[in-house]
Amino acid sequence: MNDALVDEKEKQKHFILNGNLWRVMANLSWPAIVAMVLYGMNSVLDAFFVGRFVGEDALAGVSVAYPLSQISVAFGSLIGVGAGSALSIAIGAKDKRTQERLLGNVNLLSFIVTVIYMLLGLLFSKELIAMMGGKDEALVMGDQYFRITIYGAFFWVYGLAGNMIIRAEGRMKTAAVMMGIGLAVDAVFKYLFVVVFQWGIEGAAWATNIGMLVYTLVSWIYFGKGWATFHSRLVSVRWDKAIGTSMLRLGMSSLIMSVMSLVQAVFVFNALSKYGTTADVAFYGVVYRIFTFLMTPIFGLMRALQPVIGINYGAQRYQRVISSYKIFAVTAMVLTLPFWILSIAAPGAVLGLIMKDAVFAGAELMYFRVYMAILPVLSFIFMAMTLFPSVDKGKPAAVIGIARQLVFYVPVMLLLPKTIGVKGIYYGSFAIDAVIVIWTMFMVRKEFSLLRQKSQSAPMGTMVKMQS
Repeated sequence: MNDALVDEKEKQKHFILNGNLWRVMANLSWPAIVAMVLYGMNSVLDAFFVGRFVGEDALAGVSVAYPLSQISVAFGSLIGVGAGSALSIAIGAKDKRTQERLLGNVNLLSFIVTVIYMLLGLLFSKELIAMMGGKDEALVMGDQYFRITIYGAFFWVYGLAGNMIIRAEGRMKTAAVMMGIGLAVDAVFKYLFVVVFQWGIEGAAWATNIGMLVYTLVSWIYFGKGWATFHSRLVSVRWDKAIGTSMLRLGMSSLIMSVMSLVQAVFVFNALSKYGTTADVAFYGVVYRIFTFLMTPIFGLMRALQPVIGINYGAQRYQRVISSYKIFAVTAMVLTLPFWILSIAAPGAVLGLIMKDAVFAGAELMYFRVYMAILPVLSFIFMAMTLFPSVDKGKPAAVIGIARQLVFYVPVMLLLPKTIGVKGIYYGSFAIDAVIVIWTMFMVRKEFSLLRQKSQSAPMGTMVKMQS
């Protein structure tokens, strides 16, 4: 490894530990936001091509299958968030052993979870789609779409995990470029398979798999060429108990959030199937995808925040941890406002981007506005979901994720739609997230008190700036 590369790596670490936090945020966030916008477009592309070139039944099928296809993303987040959190803390603490052995554990875990997911997914594909509320044509098409995504599961898992590790180093621009390459390949093949060859939803699923394959390949090149800021052994499969369990513990909150989102989707789509029509299923699927896509600035800032908090926490810079959370959360909220205002002011135009021939009733436009209403303040929840694992505490984030779905979503979605129909899904979702925002802020405030106590008792040497 040449001296110039070593100097560049130390420069990035020094900047995160000592630079002005607003500059750190600006430097790391814009490529992270771009990366997450690009990643978010993966899901929007499916809805766009299927909604415009296949039809409403196909869109309903993709809508009920989409949450299930995200199980592989959940496993990728488990490994990526866990490995990324462990890595950034190790970088801040100058723990070379963890850095050197990290990828061996990532490789092993990626293989194990992929095998389990593929076996269960292929065996119970149709039953899972039916569980999501799929029926008739939506069941058939959803099953076709889901089974094909399962075949590419390893690349979904490893591609996301590898990209999260790169972001944990603070290499946001590199991660964004890799994501952009994967998305470009995905878009090209979606056009070829869906529009030119007219392969329908199967073409959309295969195109996504190809995009994720390329996404993984560029990660392998990055690690294999030694471009990482840590000593990475790409061709390595090992289980280190301390590192592996730390990864699982710190990444568990992300997995739980994803699983709980699937639980939410099960109850929502079943309520839609029971109290609504196929059109209601397709409409909610589009609303959910737009909502998720508009949250990509928040997701981007989450990823940028992770190395900032992790490295500073590892170096015992606790006050910088607190300041980082505040700066990133407020910035995320501000960045979502323009898109949020547009969606509230012109919901028909936003929805029409995907459902081009649909005529929206006044009630549907109101549902869309209600669902979107909570969007800006969700930045405080999601930054907290990054904060806790990055300070070596996975449990609070896991508790938030579990409580949101099991304590609130399940009973609300069982009772409210039964009482007031489809609109209960939209009003109930808003009320639940409003409660979770308030609860999360109390938990964050408590954590800040603990960090301030640690800051007062930290050795004086940790308060001195590192030498470049």
